[in-house]
Amino acid sequence: MSFWPLLLIAVGVSADAFAVALGKGLHMRAHNYRYAFIVAGTFGLFQALMPLLGWLLGSRFADYITEYDHWIAFALLAIVGGKMLWEAFSSHEDKEKDTDSVNVRELLVLGVATSIDALAVGISFAFIPNLPITPAIVLIGVTTFVISFLGVVLGHRVGIRLGKPAEIAGGVILILIGVNILFEHLGVW
Repeated sequence: MSFWPLLLIAVGVSADAFAVALGKGLHMRAHNYRYAFIVAGTFGLFQALMPLLGWLLGSRFADYITEYDHWIAFALLAIVGGKMLWEAFSSHEDKEKDTDSVNVRELLVLGVATSIDALAVGISFAFIPNLPITPAIVLIGVTTFVISFLGVVLGHRVGIRLGKPAEIAGGVILILIGVNILFEHLGVW
């Protein structure tokens, strides 16, 4: 497989990560490149590790993964999106300080939720003869990092202008991504 098809795959699997990064950026109060770097790094790492894991597992467990992956992604994104909505509607005095801190557990959940499709892509990589897996996973990870970083920065720029409605939008976006993943896999659309 040549560079261009791999790049298109990398962009495709990073679309969910971009949308979630945009939502995380909407939630930010202060301009913080460190936060954007951590979010993008987490998403890039998971997007690189999941195809590797899928490639290693090959088709051995493909039936089990593809049967439930959409439900897992939906549940994780709905929980995190619901938490964001809860925080947007609840009033906290110290909310300004907490919104830009890194919640490691939430970030790990989002990393898994946005990279489940990449696991399935990795399984398909196992069936492509002579595919060099290392360049493929590096390209996917780097592409996701760049796209996610831009998503956080863009989301923040929109978020500081919109405030609470932007926080609500971030939570709704996560839930809608989960619903979209679920409906695509169930064949609703």
